[in-house]
Amino acid sequence: MKPRDRLRIAMQKSGRLTEPALDMLTRCGLTFRQSRDKLFCFGEGEPVDLLLVRDDDIPGLIAQGVCDLGIVGRNVLNEFQLTAGLETEPLAELRSLGFGRCRLSIAVPQELDYQEPRQLEGRRIATSYPGLLGEWLRTQGVSAGVVTLTGSVEIAPKLGTADAICDLVQSGGTLVANQLREADVLLESEAVLAGPLTLPVDERGDMLELLLKRLDGVIQVRESRLLLLQTSRHTLEAVTRLLPGGPQPTLLAVAGQPDQLMLQALCAGEVSWRQLEEIKKAGAREMFVLPVEKMLA
Repeated sequence: MKPRDRLRIAMQKSGRLTEPALDMLTRCGLTFRQSRDKLFCFGEGEPVDLLLVRDDDIPGLIAQGVCDLGIVGRNVLNEFQLTAGLETEPLAELRSLGFGRCRLSIAVPQELDYQEPRQLEGRRIATSYPGLLGEWLRTQGVSAGVVTLTGSVEIAPKLGTADAICDLVQSGGTLVANQLREADVLLESEAVLAGPLTLPVDERGDMLELLLKRLDGVIQVRESRLLLLQTSRHTLEAVTRLLPGGPQPTLLAVAGQPDQLMLQALCAGEVSWRQLEEIKKAGAREMFVLPVEKMLA
């Protein structure tokens, strides 16, 4: 196979991860031109292309070397790691991306008084994640039948093909509609950037390193806020004590007012009205809270 000089990322063609993934890549400064069949996006500014595929196919494409990276759910990545053959190159979770959060859970009929995993002994559990479920059952010391389904897992108890299910849960509304309730959480999942354990050492490796740095900047500032305020030197300690978590603030002298300082602080997370009011009581004034668009450490 001819070596590629462009980084190729596999991502979900359509689904709950598609729009957030594209938005994150856009925030990293990447722009794309989509092909007519809408399966390939050519990177216009940087040598980074997208391959739009089914979510379940992404880990395999990375393992086969067709793609260098993939944006995929942790549940899909971990399931692939557990069920792929020994000849398949292992993959790594390079970054957690903070969107598409859900959980892989055991759900049982509402009338079942479920207290512990031991109650699943000898029962049939329907799932689309036999690898993850099997691993969890082994760690719990439970022997249960695993019924593998590719869809409509939640109706298996109604059809009599299973006694419980193991499926992804977000709000839990689907479980309630099928007279089920969440009983145990196997895995907290979200979108992740996946790649091989051995990263390319050519031009793709350089671009991958740059992309990771940009991703780190995007992730770090996504929930961050820049707080600007003025305070006097004698109230500075009291004000600084109340600042939300983050790096040490930057202090600047105010021209013509030797006792006054301008303080600039990067805050990790939202800054609430209550926090602002407490900081003001401590001696701050003229406070501004601004969103942070980009940051490069």
